[in-house]
Amino acid sequence: MNRREFLRDNSIVAGAALAASALPARTSNRPGIVIDPAPQFEISPYLYMQFMEPLGVTDASVAAAWDYEIDDWRGDFVETARDLAPGVVRFGGLFSRYYKWREGVGPVASRPWMRNYFWGGWESNRVGTHEFVDFCRRVGAEPLYCVNFMSDGQRQYSRTREGQNRSGDAQEAADWVSYANDPDNPERKRNGAASPYNIKLWQLGNETSYFEGGFTKEQSIHETIEFARAMKQRDPSVRLIGWGDRHGSTGPLWAGDLARQAGEYLDYVAIHMMGQHPQVPNTALAGRRWEASPELAWEELLELARNVERRVVELEQVLAAASSPARIAITEGHLSLPPANTSPLLREWLTGVYHARSMNIYQRHGARVKIATAADFNGTCWTSNALITPVPAGKSYLLPAGSVMGLFKRHNGTHAVAVKSCPADLDVAASRAGDRYFLHVANLNYSRAVEASLTVDGVVVSAARAFAIAPDNLRQYVDQDRPDVFAPQEHAIPAGPAGQALTWRFPAGSVTAVELQGQS
Repeated sequence: MNRREFLRDNSIVAGAALAASALPARTSNRPGIVIDPAPQFEISPYLYMQFMEPLGVTDASVAAAWDYEIDDWRGDFVETARDLAPGVVRFGGLFSRYYKWREGVGPVASRPWMRNYFWGGWESNRVGTHEFVDFCRRVGAEPLYCVNFMSDGQRQYSRTREGQNRSGDAQEAADWVSYANDPDNPERKRNGAASPYNIKLWQLGNETSYFEGGFTKEQSIHETIEFARAMKQRDPSVRLIGWGDRHGSTGPLWAGDLARQAGEYLDYVAIHMMGQHPQVPNTALAGRRWEASPELAWEELLELARNVERRVVELEQVLAAASSPARIAITEGHLSLPPANTSPLLREWLTGVYHARSMNIYQRHGARVKIATAADFNGTCWTSNALITPVPAGKSYLLPAGSVMGLFKRHNGTHAVAVKSCPADLDVAASRAGDRYFLHVANLNYSRAVEASLTVDGVVVSAARAFAIAPDNLRQYVDQDRPDVFAPQEHAIPAGPAGQALTWRFPAGSVTAVELQGQS
């Protein structure tokens, strides 16, 4: 985005950043959902992203998705991921601190095994650049790689117990860009890929500020400039993501200084929506207390979603103060409920509306937020994932977070439109694509359905459909024995009497995508 385009759109961005909330207006005398059809900012195709990382012994995420018998991705995994419809899939995470990309290319028999230092165990490198890009192409997603960013400053990886230097410098990252994107790269051609992969999205490191003993802010910004210069020299069209989150829980975001000093090289500034865990004592979200107090757990989850918006608004304000056109990338984020990454509550629909509200927040802030997620991607046991791949056999299926993200991604427009009003119990994000209008609706009420009229100002709606996830019991859960329990159900919305708006009844605790066809 150039400076002129930034100034053109800055009124939208600044308005969102300075607002206390981007929730749609609610008025008691207009109980229906009323949409202003004027197109606003463009909705990014990367808004509903997923995140893949080899998780070692903690969760066989990548290894479980690969079928070693046929030496290819599991068919059920690809099919379910395609249904999830991610616009982009990111590869890396903490694993990127010691990942050497060349170990994952070339003849499979020659790829060395590597120790997975953070997550435990060993990795075969069977899935490398070629295989990951192939998977992304199969599911219609853009690949996003985290480069080894000097191990995010963690020095232990520069001299490991095995006597290796697992840290990666700017030259190594630039060579990866050349391997992927240079049409004449001889190394890639020798490995069987004549055409370039054209990987455009690259993140510099992962969580550079979170761990003790890593980079200072100044060191991180310095290395960001070095890496960006080297990588853009190989391919000026790559879009780079720099790290902007804070060190600790109270310090300032790094994003402001990053934007001022390195902004000319960056297209996105990343934070991770971590720390989404209960803040109140004796929370109903810990242990299995929600089983006795599900409605209290519901209210706590809705309150946690408010923190998502506070964090987004803070980053918007920091970037606006730095006069930065950089976009926001939430490249990781999930509910952090105890026990870590494996809370059984995340299998239940009690968490569905939290995920819907979070994704609606990202979309309403989509003038800045261009990459976002609500879960980790895939694995065998982590419930913080979007997708579970059972082993040794079975059909892959979506957890509530994945069901919500897939529903919203499949039924979405190209440009945001404003929600002028809606009932108090509904959380709504709206968009359009030509004459079609899309509503993402979460009923925040635990026990009461909400009936609402559906109106687009100045537009005659000729047809309408609702795609709803509406379990009768909000404690419904998904597992291998019932993998499709949260599959959306399609309903035609019948026309009412002439001259009256369409109406729809949103069940208690439901998440619904509504499509309205405007009359041309």
